Amino acid sequence: MKGTRAAQRYAKAILDLAKEQNAVELVNKDMQSVAQTIMASDELEDFLASPVIKANLKANALKEVFKDAHATTFGAFDVLLQNNRIAQLKQVAQKYTALFNEMNNVQVATVTTAIPLDANLEAKILDKVKELTGNSATIDNKVDPSIIGGFILRIGDLQYNASVAKNLSNLKREFKNNAYISKI
Repeated sequence: MKGTRAAQRYAKAILDLAKEQNAVELVNKDMQSVAQTIMASDELEDFLASPVIKANLKANALKEVFKDAHATTFGAFDVLLQNNRIAQLKQVAQKYTALFNEMNNVQVATVTTAIPLDANLEAKILDKVKELTGNSATIDNKVDPSIIGGFILRIGDLQYNASVAKNLSNLKREFKNNAYISKI
């Protein structure tokens, strides 16, 4: 992905500045909001990436959209605009959140389910992740009806697949390999 190294460097610089100003958590909330807003709006992403639109218009738009953001976040907008890197704002925000989570020993557990998780199941999954890894986690719930039921849990490079689709696939493979059943 183009610009990920630069996004990492900017995110680290913003995190260092936020540490000096004791605003790490506030800036993290801002960065999560920035990433979610840009992901939800293709128009905003195209607006930021457009070379035709002047930097001052982009700055005014960002300040209007994220008017409740911390001063450090606004400073990050300005630096990215000055260095012609504002198109990478979403990646910078995502990298900041990843660095923040790493700094606080918080992992992201991706849970794929057939239907959205409710609060009770989410709490059970968080407890299990803490028991298994020793670290706390945040849950990223992805809904995929093709797994039919159950769940797929992914933490870092570990994956546990307890989906109905996987169990059916295993059963099908067993029937196919069984010499008695395949002759019927």
